[in-house]
Amino acid sequence: MKINELDWEKMKGLLPVITQEVNTLEVLTLAYVNREALEKTFETGWAHYYRRSHGKVMKKGVTSGNVQRIVKVLTDCDNDSLVYLVEQTGPACHLGERTCFHKQVEA
Repeated sequence: MKINELDWEKMKGLLPVITQEVNTLEVLTLAYVNREALEKTFETGWAHYYRRSHGKVMKKGVTSGNVQRIVKVLTDCDNDSLVYLVEQTGPACHLGERTCFHKQVEA
């Protein structure tokens, strides 16, 4: 599967990315990539995302040092979402938590 074979049109140029720690498969984050972010991820070996709040591509952890080294990138059967398997350095969440998914929802 090549980058140009992904379904970029379905989500108007952005694909959701679930990021997991490669050794435990713990879900760390849900983020988005555009083509530029995915290309930079492959070029550098470090996770890059399209930050919707900033309107630009950014390397994960560029300010905090909590970077994600890419081990593997997977796509789903519809070619419209991705999984990054990474080696995480430090916490993944900008709030300092190991994972962004640390709050339990109750009925």
